[in-house]
Amino acid sequence: MAKTNPEPNETDPTKRRWFSIRAAAEYLDVGEQTIYRWMREGLITYRKVGDSTRFWQEDLDAVMRVYPTPEDASKVQEFCPVCHHNELVPGRVQSTGATHFYPEKTKFWTFQGSHVPTRARMCARCGAITWFGDIAKLSALKKETLSENRGDAKSVDQ
Repeated sequence: MAKTNPEPNETDPTKRRWFSIRAAAEYLDVGEQTIYRWMREGLITYRKVGDSTRFWQEDLDAVMRVYPTPEDASKVQEFCPVCHHNELVPGRVQSTGATHFYPEKTKFWTFQGSHVPTRARMCARCGAITWFGDIAKLSALKKETLSENRGDAKSVDQ
């Protein structure tokens, strides 16, 4: 007699894989004491099943932090941060007016020139929208603010 509901196997993406503390330490290539320390410090998500501590694979993957090089930072805009799909459709986010980013420390009299143009991309798979600003414009605004703080800029009253 054939089974009507076959059990999911290791290749089934709907099946979550559980890790013990020892298996989690092996998976992350750290010592078990490190896992215990991360649990105490709240740096890792874990679950209790009776007296047993268990981790899902996504809990362990979330512990890993990526520190991209400046060259890799530009590649972030090439894939969806939600589902990691690589088909992003360029576009813009629109409101009743132009939507811009304004740095927090913008002076009110320079507000007009302090907007940072933005552009957006939507993931063709999950629909997530990522929004990117013009970093060259932001850098120029930072330099402008620094020179104002040093007194290099002319007074507004002049």
